[in-house]
Amino acid sequence: MLHVSDNGRHLVHAGGAPFFYLADTGWAVLQRLDRAETDRYLQDRAERGFTVVQTVAISEFDGLSVPNRNGDLPLEGADPARPNGAYFRHVDWVVERAAALGLVVALLPTWGDKVGPALWGTEPEVFTPRNARSYGEFLGRRYRDQPIIWVLGGDRTPTEPRHLATWRAMAAGLDAGDGGRHLMTFHPQGRSSSTDTFPDEPWLDFHTIQSGHHARHTPNHTRIAADYARIPVKPVLDAEPCYEDHPVDWNPEQGYFGAADVRNAAYWALFAGACGHTYGANGLFQCWTGGPPDKFGARLTWHDALSLPGADQMRHARRLIESRPMLDRVPDQTLLPADNPPDGPDHARATRAADGGYALVYLPTGRPTAVALDALSGSSLDAAWYDPLTGATTSLGRIMRPPAPVTFVPPTSGPDQDWVLVLDDAERGYPVP
Repeated sequence: MLHVSDNGRHLVHAGGAPFFYLADTGWAVLQRLDRAETDRYLQDRAERGFTVVQTVAISEFDGLSVPNRNGDLPLEGADPARPNGAYFRHVDWVVERAAALGLVVALLPTWGDKVGPALWGTEPEVFTPRNARSYGEFLGRRYRDQPIIWVLGGDRTPTEPRHLATWRAMAAGLDAGDGGRHLMTFHPQGRSSSTDTFPDEPWLDFHTIQSGHHARHTPNHTRIAADYARIPVKPVLDAEPCYEDHPVDWNPEQGYFGAADVRNAAYWALFAGACGHTYGANGLFQCWTGGPPDKFGARLTWHDALSLPGADQMRHARRLIESRPMLDRVPDQTLLPADNPPDGPDHARATRAADGGYALVYLPTGRPTAVALDALSGSSLDAAWYDPLTGATTSLGRIMRPPAPVTFVPPTSGPDQDWVLVLDDAERGYPVP
């Protein structure tokens, strides 16, 4: 099972080994894919280096009234006190198959509209504090021994006391059912954080933000940094940034988010202190199979969206972070000059080892940047450029660590020309990323 690291910043396995949360967004997998399709999806994501799949037991897509591919609904009579055994046997199979492939399922017990507020949802608010607790206990007992992360929320900000009470009751039920064995978090509405609603709940192990789909160059790093700085300390990550091939602000006339957009979101968040990251693709999150365009402006079926370039490039972010000691990694903008833009496409972001053993600097448009080296250890540094598109590393050789900042010029510059500067204390002998 997974736990929070001793320093409260990261996720670790039971033995203390670091766990990098790299999730794919498969919200509708349990409802819209059959077993053969699900197996293809899970195998693909495991092969591409993902470690987590985010999905929903009671789907946002009319999950109370539209059955899964086996013809089963999750609840009998839309009653949370009456889970449908046939439906959850399929969930069992998906969780077990994911585990066999080395994937953890981050499972939302329900989409948020079933708790409230409904907002743009079409189904009733069926959960109450009483039935939410019993439903949580049912899930907790059922998946007690499986690699699960519980995710409450589902894209809704609670607006009434009854909503808050319902989520708290569901969390208590999950804890009672599984004995507190699994991590738990809350998936917030767009442009917000779990800290807005639950800043210091004992059941909430790590925070998430949803930077969302409203605009290009959304500064998710700002919210990650703010939540990173909160007391008490808890890990944080962006659980829903912009989806690849999704219309900007749901308006195709504004263009579509591409691979560079999802890379920006990933590196900005990670270098601001996130313990991991979530990727999403438009056709894939909803398991779209074609037909008339839907309200999300899908252009690719889920089969085709599997191979979008941004999905494959996420593995390079994971490999880079895992190539250096993870658990003492800290954000540090003091490595960058005062004229670093606070947001926008040119915003650079830096992270380093707490003891100065290495530093990573993300330059989203290849803008030449002066880097202060005094926080790094060692009299000489091994420098290299890491390509977020390919994972290739180009060595700059060994440099002496001068007292003044050094300007580094990336191999290319301009839109979509992002690079990571890797600086290592030469005495550490870190491998090429």
